[in-house]
Amino acid sequence: MTLHTQQSLSGFIASDPQQSVTENGETRFYVRVGQPHFRREDSGSFTVLEPSFHDLVAYRATADRALTRFAKGDSFVAEGYVRNFQFERDGEVINREEFVAKKIGHDLARTNYDVDRTRRSVAGTERDALAAQKAVLLEAEHARAGSAVLGM
Repeated sequence: MTLHTQQSLSGFIASDPQQSVTENGETRFYVRVGQPHFRREDSGSFTVLEPSFHDLVAYRATADRALTRFAKGDSFVAEGYVRNFQFERDGEVINREEFVAKKIGHDLARTNYDVDRTRRSVAGTERDALAAQKAVLLEAEHARAGSAVLGM
């Protein structure tokens, strides 16, 4: 069986999380995220550079969980994909990109936390598995629709 991999993004939450609802009535999580950058010097030391800032979104159950668990300043690691899109503002076409997080969690190298290992009910686990399958199918639809809109 082939190893399934996805793009990843790590950094810090740079803005207060925002909640909205899509046209389909799904929860949407939005934040600006920062990525630290460093330059390695000939001496072997590192110079801290200015961070870059980007948009991150999540949908449905991932959005619901992220809204309750993340705050400005938190370090995170996310799995998902980059979505490029265009919109028009004041007659000008603007190209943007955002990272769509399918999974997101706190960066354990930079965050202290406790793990709750209580078992979920079998019905809850089955319901979560079905919801995850549905989310994968919906995200694939969104990706295809985004590619069609962008002419990809």
